[in-house]
Amino acid sequence: MAATGDIRNVVLLGHGGSGKTSLAEAILHKTGAVSRLGGVDDKTSVCDYYDEEKEHQHSILSALVHVEHAGKLINLIDTPGYPDFTGPAITSIPAAETAIVVISATAGIETNTRKMFQLARDANKPVIVVINKMAADNVDMGELVKTVQDTFGAQCRCANLPGGDKASVVDCIANDSGDSPLMDVGQAHTDLIESVIEADDALMERYLGGEEISADEVASVFVKALQSGTLMPIVFTEARQEVGVKELLDLIAKCSPSPAEATPTQLIDGETATELKADAGGPLAGLVFRVAFDPKSNMKYSAIRIFSGTLKSDTNLMHNDEKKGLRPGHILKEQGSEHGEIPAGVAGDIVTLAKVDELKVGDLVHDGRVAGKFTMPPVPAPMFSLALEPASRGDEQKIGGALEKLCEEDLCFRISRDAQTKELVANGLGELHLRVMLEKMESRFKLTVNTKEPKIPYRETITGKAEGHYRHKKQTGGAGQFGEVYLRVEPAERNSDPPLEFSWDIYGGTIPGQFEPAILKGVNDVMQSGVVAGYPLQDIKVSIYDGKHHPVDSKEVAFRAAGKGAFIDAVQKAKPALLEPIVDMEVTIPADNVGDITGDLSSKRGRVMGQEMLPGNFIVIKAQVPLAEVTQYTGQLKSVTGGRGSYSMALSHYEPVPPNVQQQIVAAHKKAQETE
Repeated sequence: MAATGDIRNVVLLGHGGSGKTSLAEAILHKTGAVSRLGGVDDKTSVCDYYDEEKEHQHSILSALVHVEHAGKLINLIDTPGYPDFTGPAITSIPAAETAIVVISATAGIETNTRKMFQLARDANKPVIVVINKMAADNVDMGELVKTVQDTFGAQCRCANLPGGDKASVVDCIANDSGDSPLMDVGQAHTDLIESVIEADDALMERYLGGEEISADEVASVFVKALQSGTLMPIVFTEARQEVGVKELLDLIAKCSPSPAEATPTQLIDGETATELKADAGGPLAGLVFRVAFDPKSNMKYSAIRIFSGTLKSDTNLMHNDEKKGLRPGHILKEQGSEHGEIPAGVAGDIVTLAKVDELKVGDLVHDGRVAGKFTMPPVPAPMFSLALEPASRGDEQKIGGALEKLCEEDLCFRISRDAQTKELVANGLGELHLRVMLEKMESRFKLTVNTKEPKIPYRETITGKAEGHYRHKKQTGGAGQFGEVYLRVEPAERNSDPPLEFSWDIYGGTIPGQFEPAILKGVNDVMQSGVVAGYPLQDIKVSIYDGKHHPVDSKEVAFRAAGKGAFIDAVQKAKPALLEPIVDMEVTIPADNVGDITGDLSSKRGRVMGQEMLPGNFIVIKAQVPLAEVTQYTGQLKSVTGGRGSYSMALSHYEPVPPNVQQQIVAAHKKAQETE
């Protein structure tokens, strides 16, 4: 069991195909943690152990491994890189002190590379940049380094350089001489040292005064330089040949911060923030950052980063603000799919608990001496949806349970029940995301579903002011029903939260206050079901200002119906409109395809917001496009670019749809109602 000061936690981030998993495998083999170098291509990877990961040959969930090097315990989190599977990568960032951003030398800085880098910096994580696949032919490494510095900042300095044979690296930290075809080693050494000592005012003053700074003095402020952001080391590797791997491990062990040196993590409890010190004797506080189910047994494993205290098998474990204690059971260390038991987990370490079903990603686990929540980085909203139907009758309940487990593993995969159609709807980040999740359900739980075309999450709103009135009167021989409501509606600010602003402006008791909740329920019924085309309403203010009641016949059911009818009446008069989701897109394509893609996006009612040149004659096009126009974009982009293009998207905002499009949507809704 390592001491807190001897632990290093790192997370591998970057675009899919950059070689993160291959780098993790090389680290495992180089340190002797495994006897055979695992590979993605031959499906022997320690990190990609799920059937779906082997089949698709890329990571789908984050994976945990650990090694020992130079007397340090290095916990390594390997994360997915493709945009459809960014959820597990994002939720892993808070668990590490250091982010290693991996870039493929052949592909350069790709869409998800930039996003993951920014998320790491937003979380105040020190960054090490790894340029992998350094032995590739026809790559201008000097231009790539310049692009890294232009994109991520001049603080990116080479900590090593490729040797002339591309089968070794030249150390730029200790050496101020040597040969590299990339650049002058002495100049690289000087640039690196200047960035390091910039973190210490006293050393910088001495350096500018012409004094020589010793290697020990430089080493003493290296961690500080990483943490302050004055330095982001660039390290070159060829993971499949294990070149540069030892040098990367040395950098992690000697120069990256331990949990004791890192900026303390905070727990937020209302307006109170509590710093968690990495003290094994302090109160227990840990973050659940990963949940996974064993592919064979479906046993639940919850990975926990311990920020304070010590977790033992007999700890009375609590989570969030729940008062009931949990039994942690065995304390485990994950090595891919393998789980070894350890005596305890101390502050700074990453451990795993099995069969504690109550734990979810983002949970605080503690011993009752702390309270609050961790600040988690935001995950993208799922923008693709499929309606699901059981392929076999009687599987509804089983499917619900299986989907719930998949949602726990990936926060970007969500399940909802459509209020109008009563359909079960799966929501994800893209076509591939949903397809893989359904593959998981079939392989793990032996359940299959039929799917329908994605449903675009339109919204309805109003563009004008209006008044509505409805009288509900029903006589059934016995006690009757009576309720009458007058109300006003007007537009609220776009994208309001909550979507309805409700006010009770009744004076003189024309409607007793006891019926306010019933009227609000009626209004909310319409907010959910819509008026124009069956989509939820948003951005509306409603004021209940008059009405009538009957001392005997007025009941909640009557005023719920009256509120619903009056609200429909008002909305129909208030120039209702449909809103459609607009997504931010980043499309990475060969430069030769720019004209085709920009023209295509414009034809889809898209707005091109800018372009950015990338190494290798690639260009990133940034655009805003209606989601309805790009639900099948994967196939279109592949066709136009010959499979060389990629894209990512995230919800930006909602906008009114053009009148002709609204007419088509309303007509389709009416036709569906007639069919039913």
